Amino acid sequence: MQQQSKGSAGGAGTYDGGTRPGGPLAVVGRFLHELLFSIGPAKSDHHAALRVAAGLFLPLVVLVLSNRLDLAIFANFAAFTGIYGRNEPHRVRLVAQARAGLLMLAVILTATIGARLHPGGVPSPWELVVGTTFVAWLCSLLVGRWRLRPAGSLFYIFAFAAVSSLPHQPPLGDVALVVVSTFVLCLAIGLAARVLPSHRTPLGWQQIRAAGRVRLSQLERRVLWLESVGYLVAPAAAGAAATAVGQALGFGHNYWAMVAAVVPLVGHSTRHRVNRGLQRVLGTVVGLVLLAGIAGLRPTPWIMVVFIAACQFGAEMLVTRQYFLAMVCVTPLALLSTLLAAHSDPGALLHDRFIDTAIGSVVGVLVVLAPWAYERASRGRAPASS
Repeated sequence: MQQQSKGSAGGAGTYDGGTRPGGPLAVVGRFLHELLFSIGPAKSDHHAALRVAAGLFLPLVVLVLSNRLDLAIFANFAAFTGIYGRNEPHRVRLVAQARAGLLMLAVILTATIGARLHPGGVPSPWELVVGTTFVAWLCSLLVGRWRLRPAGSLFYIFAFAAVSSLPHQPPLGDVALVVVSTFVLCLAIGLAARVLPSHRTPLGWQQIRAAGRVRLSQLERRVLWLESVGYLVAPAAAGAAATAVGQALGFGHNYWAMVAAVVPLVGHSTRHRVNRGLQRVLGTVVGLVLLAGIAGLRPTPWIMVVFIAACQFGAEMLVTRQYFLAMVCVTPLALLSTLLAAHSDPGALLHDRFIDTAIGSVVGVLVVLAPWAYERASRGRAPASS
């Protein structure tokens, strides 16, 4: 997801608990305030949130009317096209969404075709770890090369692994129709504001070509390749750990750990990246409580579609301002989509989501801290060696 803005109140003021400013409790209080409650300034977030929610809601409505909920997960991932080019001019948004969406289509189709090639229709957990790790690394390079925002390959990891894990693949033609039509719809929604003169920005062919030119400096290319190593190590380690623990304790969905592991890899500082890992776990816990309440109501497919769209809207409203609160919306969004398409046991999903997210977040934070710890250790040894 996109990098979160710094909280406007995080680290400011003192902890009101009868302790000295700067005391241990004050430090903990300021940290928790920054982690859970501080929120960045709004930047017309409702515009992007409405576009993304509409790009997901409309295809799901069509699928409910068609009684083809088995295709809902494909529409869900194709609708991630609308997340890119958030506050950019229309020419930049069109290029970003076209690139991100076409890459998503390639990932989805590769996953569903690959699943059909397996005798049982589903790759083994270890095969899934290997394939998803490769997708995580390759997509991180492409997203970085194109300077797409949100950065990283989180959405592509999620899409590839979830589609590959489907026990029953719908007809390939139906899948292609849904993902392509959802992709085109999101592009159209991204340009829809041009009907209003006040929101219209240039969209000529020359402007589009200029927006498509992305040149990276030698330093940027070097950093991109170095950061891509994290997208090999974190998903592989998290997936292996979740698979081993899951096989021992009897739970699945190892790819949720892989998704959680790459979350801390995006950020403007080590502290920010570690905070994202913590916010992912805490937001997931609260989101699971919310999901349990929704599932307890046993909503009809129509109501679930409304909940999914509402959660998508809330996530986009908050993702750049407060990642913890965004995760409270993202968790039921992801699991409601799974329940809508596969009618899985909600209790098992809640259990697996928490454990896998915890495993992945721990691995991701360790991967982020490793270079920082190595650098500090190297500085500590430098005077002694001189």
